[in-house]
Amino acid sequence: MPVESPYPLVSIEHALHSILAHCPQFAVTRISLSESQNRVLAEDVLAPAPVPPFPAAAKDGYAVIAADRSRLRTVLGEQTAGQIGNLMVVPGSAVQIMTGAAIPAGADAVIMVEYTTQQGDSVEIETDVTVGDDIRPVGQDIEAGQKVLDKGAILGAAEIGLLAAVGLPTAPVFRQPRVAILSTGDELRDPGDELAPGQIYDSNRFSLAAAVTQAGGVAHPIGIALDSPESLKQALEHAIDTHDAVLTSGGVSMGKLDLLKPLLEAEGTVHFGRVIMKPGKPVTFATVQGKPIFSLPGFPVSALVSFELFVRPALRQMQGDFAWQRPRLQVALAHAISHDAHRTEYQRAMVYVKNGKFLARITGFQGSGRLLSLVGANALLELPPGEGQLPAGAQVTALLLQALGA
Repeated sequence: MPVESPYPLVSIEHALHSILAHCPQFAVTRISLSESQNRVLAEDVLAPAPVPPFPAAAKDGYAVIAADRSRLRTVLGEQTAGQIGNLMVVPGSAVQIMTGAAIPAGADAVIMVEYTTQQGDSVEIETDVTVGDDIRPVGQDIEAGQKVLDKGAILGAAEIGLLAAVGLPTAPVFRQPRVAILSTGDELRDPGDELAPGQIYDSNRFSLAAAVTQAGGVAHPIGIALDSPESLKQALEHAIDTHDAVLTSGGVSMGKLDLLKPLLEAEGTVHFGRVIMKPGKPVTFATVQGKPIFSLPGFPVSALVSFELFVRPALRQMQGDFAWQRPRLQVALAHAISHDAHRTEYQRAMVYVKNGKFLARITGFQGSGRLLSLVGANALLELPPGEGQLPAGAQVTALLLQALGA
């Protein structure tokens, strides 16, 4: 008699909904701008002051009175950025001024240096100007009280620069989840160790740590647990006590030494133990002491595809990012492919543009242990159950993992 799993197969949508329901966003904290790259803004940001805060020169030149038609004007001095003197422009005079410098009293225009000729202590003005020429007025860029960033914005170079430009030294952001990463299996060894017969190197701990970091979490690889209830229990309890979430790989299939699911049942609540997908069917989600436990299959590709579909959305939501969805795109197959007719399958592919059309080519053999199928892939082809063969030119949905051309 075949061994039957006690866990019903659930849909991808059901699994994701269950995960997100148990992964609320974290508390707000304030961090320095130098630490805020890629963090999620936790509050709307209003400018406390206008930018620029004073009328400023937009060009190097001379500050003048626009209505003054004198061709030759006495240069009273110069105004440089960051300095404000006691110079007063009156008819027949001008002040030499640098880009960004405050406009001196009396002046209402700047004439670019290219339209002037220096003559000793005077300057010849070679063209007329109008009021406001090459002056940046108060608040031209940003008005006081203006909302400059929305809650939920991802802080990149422009956003961080904007916070600095309005004088804010810190950013209110959601706390990052601390994620323990645990590999399981007697056969696993660290890279660099000598392998005995039957042993393999542990790649999941390193690839999943990188994936957690890319998703904005703080990755803490905590080692390898052996295939024994005692070793697993000890490692899992330590991970739960010291982290916000736990990410395991291996030990969730139907083998004699796949011990994680019974342990999770004993320690907490298993919300689902199988998903109708390929690769990643045995993926399991549980909560223990209210903390999310993501137990992924041991095959490297299964682990990373499951991470992309389930763990990344959870980590992004925990950081307050509710726009975590990857773009989906309709693409045409560049060649015929075979796929699982009974489960939604995610095949690794390269999506590209040719003659104005989006095309996709899979990355070779799609085995769950072949990490090379993910190297260079910029998309997962989302192939629903049905016919097991798709011809060249068939339209399919691509889940984009990165921007095209990136």
